[in-house]
Amino acid sequence: MNDKFYALPEEKRNKIINAGFRVFSRNSYRKSPMNEIAAEAGISKSLLFFYFRNKKEFFLFLWENVKNITIEYLTRSDVYKETDIFEMIIKGLQIKLEMMHKFPDMGRFALKAYYDEDDEIKDELRAIVEPFQQLSTNQMIPELDPAQFKEGLDLEMMYKDMYLASEGFLYHEMQKEDFDVDKMAAEFEKMVDFWRKLYHR
Repeated sequence: MNDKFYALPEEKRNKIINAGFRVFSRNSYRKSPMNEIAAEAGISKSLLFFYFRNKKEFFLFLWENVKNITIEYLTRSDVYKETDIFEMIIKGLQIKLEMMHKFPDMGRFALKAYYDEDDEIKDELRAIVEPFQQLSTNQMIPELDPAQFKEGLDLEMMYKDMYLASEGFLYHEMQKEDFDVDKMAAEFEKMVDFWRKLYHR
């Protein structure tokens, strides 16, 4: 990658990044042309290749950005310091919303990229994501007071159930053609409120 990319104003950098997220989220890596990305970004194809030597370099740059953007937002929010599990889930949603408003297609890009098996990129993708796969979601569970929940409830299983349901809900919503971030957030908050009433004493 050319250092001159980072010399661009943030708004122009994000426009190129978002164009990449958008095009790669619609197609496989192989079927995503750089000229389409350049058109989405409002620049020439030659200028895009001036910033990035080839499609692979740009794609891996985007994948690395998913990781860095997510870490930045999570670190800033202190979401995992939250002691109430339901508030932690809501805060997690709010972080995703912030990211979605700034990078609308990042989530869809990440899902598409994660399952892309193209030989040209799959080894590098796995190397980037592997450290995160080693993390157990249980390490992020806040310390729960059993007295606050219904008697006999398996708190670890409750958390896993809510975590997987949350991921599935977000995945389902992001596949919609008329995906609306704020509408999705309102529906998700209803779901969390349902869990709160279901599991709390």
